[in-house]
Amino acid sequence: MSQAKENCLKRSKEFWNPGKTEDWQRFGVDLVIDRREMYYIWDMDGRRLIDMHLNGGVYNIGHRNPEVIAAVSEGMEHFDIGNHHFPSLMRTRVAEELAKLTPEGLQYTIFASGGGEAIDIALKSARHAMQRKKIITLQKCYHGHTGLAVKAGDPRFSKLFLSEGEPNEFVQVPFNDFEAMEQAISAGDAACVIIETIPATYGFPLPKKGYLEMVKKQCEKHDVLYVADEVQTGLMRTGKMWAYENHGIVPDIMVTGKGLSGGIYPIAAVVVSERAGAWLREDGFGHMSSFGGAELGCIAALKVLEICQRPEVKRIVDYISERMRVGLRAIQALYPDFFIGIRQSGVVMGLEFDHPEGAMHVMRSLYQNGVWAIFSTLDPRVLQFKAGILLEREVCDDILARLETAVGQARTAARKAPGLMQFKDEGKGQAA
Repeated sequence: MSQAKENCLKRSKEFWNPGKTEDWQRFGVDLVIDRREMYYIWDMDGRRLIDMHLNGGVYNIGHRNPEVIAAVSEGMEHFDIGNHHFPSLMRTRVAEELAKLTPEGLQYTIFASGGGEAIDIALKSARHAMQRKKIITLQKCYHGHTGLAVKAGDPRFSKLFLSEGEPNEFVQVPFNDFEAMEQAISAGDAACVIIETIPATYGFPLPKKGYLEMVKKQCEKHDVLYVADEVQTGLMRTGKMWAYENHGIVPDIMVTGKGLSGGIYPIAAVVVSERAGAWLREDGFGHMSSFGGAELGCIAALKVLEICQRPEVKRIVDYISERMRVGLRAIQALYPDFFIGIRQSGVVMGLEFDHPEGAMHVMRSLYQNGVWAIFSTLDPRVLQFKAGILLEREVCDDILARLETAVGQARTAARKAPGLMQFKDEGKGQAA
């Protein structure tokens, strides 16, 4: 390790986040990102990694995508963040584009600076529209770390800051449990159901056939709004612009973020129906966000949306998905006692291992073999494996070759090593 990198890690512990810095090092990951380009990142010491984490999908179209950089650079000749109080050319253009790219009936776009804030907006909008406080969520779900978002998610994130919801304010049911969800909705006293179309932080378990369709049908029957959290699954990651399209449903509220920024300028958005956005007419000052819908962020978002709609991008996603499907099954066949499950929808993938910390071992081995991917916070058996939608064929094959080596090494290590998650404090050190 170079002196410069060692000094950076030391100062990170002193001035930034001692717990996270120390835990990554204990996991065998001493990464300090320096240079980055499309789907490659370089450590401070010059070692190159293929990025299969993408910061949750932020780098869906790559690090420092040249088209996004060009658009934002040109925009800086005229625009800055803007003023959130007033009508804006760029905000209106993005809102119009999102209206075109979502089903008929989703009318207004409300902007945020990040996904957690956007979830807060979605839940506030649902509560206002329905004049009910209760919200139905999934067990082991994740929707962000801000006020309502953290309450809606797993206690892993809310308990630390005494941010659990009040009794009966948030009702959590198991994912893919038809009966439990139907029972929760049929009470008719909830403002909304909020679901990540494929729960990311739980390791991308796929919805059972008919599950999301049933949830939407029950919401309609009992007059409860349906909120689709597409922060990690939208923007062509499943082969459709939005993952809910694979299930033929129309949400009342949709949340997008992360990749909408192009990895260049933070922006997130909530697209709502006329009913769900009723507060916009009643009191347009009801929610304010100084950096929500920043005009430079809107420029980045417009370029991202344009790229995602290109026919060739759909073909690339379909190719990557199939190549990964075939390659992953071949690797699984080599280690069937360890690599036991593949969860895949497009380039959204979760790899399941037969060890309580299996994905942590694979993460470490992949890191040593030049690939960066991350374990699932709420299920460390599962590795989040997130390919970018513009990944080239040669890089795809390179990833699979490195994964084959890493899985074999991790299988051996997992059988011998003590637990990696023996934290001093409950929940400490898990990845986001």
